[in-house]
Amino acid sequence: MNERQKHILAAVVKEYTETALPVGSGVLVQKYLPDVSSATIRNDMAELEDEGYLYQPHISSGRIPTDEGYRYFVEEVMEDRELSLDEQQSLQKELLQLRAKNVRLARTTAKLLSALSGGVGLSGVVSKNKEEFYEFGLPHLLEQATERGDIDEVCRLAEVLDLIDEKLDVLLDRVKDGETRIFIGKENPISEISGYSMVVSPYTSKGGDRGVIALIGPKRMEYAKNKSLIDYVKRLLSSSGVVIVILSSGAVVLIS
Repeated sequence: MNERQKHILAAVVKEYTETALPVGSGVLVQKYLPDVSSATIRNDMAELEDEGYLYQPHISSGRIPTDEGYRYFVEEVMEDRELSLDEQQSLQKELLQLRAKNVRLARTTAKLLSALSGGVGLSGVVSKNKEEFYEFGLPHLLEQATERGDIDEVCRLAEVLDLIDEKLDVLLDRVKDGETRIFIGKENPISEISGYSMVVSPYTSKGGDRGVIALIGPKRMEYAKNKSLIDYVKRLLSSSGVVIVILSSGAVVLIS
């Protein structure tokens, strides 16, 4: 894939992520590649389709990324994205507020991941004395599925989430402790939800408990944002147990 085609793939991924509509050459010229002719872009898109990176749902429509296209984008094109200081402080402040209401940490984490990603947030902890697993955000995906007229996919996801604690070993077997993995579509270790993508990261807390956090969302999710979100939350959960929060007022708060 040459550099221009990489730019085209990245632009298709970005546009489709934002609009959920097939992307045509006209949009790419207008918004992303004004110095490249429509004919050249159409030829490149046709080549990318032949190579399995793009897919044309209808003859007269634009194109959308395939699982292989997303994989190439994630591995070869996507740049890592660090959460901004404002995002970090906002996340820690939300965590503090939920902890102040005596909400369990695993439940708090799942809720925050869902709220910040717009997908389903998962958080589980396994220790000698307990096993907790929480999920939040299924209504987000149900709403999207209703708009697309694709209820079957989200129904399968709902069935899996009901038994997600039984799938924990499947996730932990595929991802090393401390590693963050992105599974796209049919790569998903939980085969029943191959219509979605998942960002997963196991961790070990200071107390020795083994946990896992994950995000499940449509294949057009914001991969860089969601990976950075998982990485940051994982650092909070596996840290020394004290989080320093600097509020906008300048006050410093410690979460133990």
